[in-house]
Amino acid sequence: MLETFEDKRSMRPAAAADVPDAVLVLGAATISPGVPGPALRRRVEFGVAHFFDRGAAHIVFSGGVVGPPPAEAHVMRDLALTLGVDGGRILIEDEARNTFENALYSGRIIRERNWRRVVLVTDSFHMPRAAFIFGRLGIEVEAIGIPHAPGVARASRLRQLIAERLGLIRSAALFAVGAHKPLVDRVWHQGR
Repeated sequence: MLETFEDKRSMRPAAAADVPDAVLVLGAATISPGVPGPALRRRVEFGVAHFFDRGAAHIVFSGGVVGPPPAEAHVMRDLALTLGVDGGRILIEDEARNTFENALYSGRIIRERNWRRVVLVTDSFHMPRAAFIFGRLGIEVEAIGIPHAPGVARASRLRQLIAERLGLIRSAALFAVGAHKPLVDRVWHQGR
């Protein structure tokens, strides 16, 4: 019998103030069309565990077509369904091709639904940049980073950390010159 995360979830009832509107999981690479890579699988499993443990109303998967189709978010949804998540509680954001777009397009969903408590899930090394971008767009999130994968070499973790810190500096520079404003206006304010 397939054991799901729902079977394993904590039996503690979530306090009403602790219950998020949604858990938002950011995408990562697939290893082939429709097959989650290790980071994507870790993020989904971690996000689903928090979805059940915290009693969230919804889980959102954010990730577009970065490599071969399908979009990362669709692969994530399929994996979450195998882990026992009710499909009616899953939302898909399948346009984002990078972290800024994760925040932009997921932010549109968050704003349209007037959500106030959103748990953001991504790898710990990626979280400072992701949380910075969400914050600069005015989207409040509770950031929960996934610890590094076991067995990952120290040199590999250091490369990831350096790349993310450089990405954070680049993101800060782009926000400083207002490069985000035309995209935010187009995506969040179109049709108004």
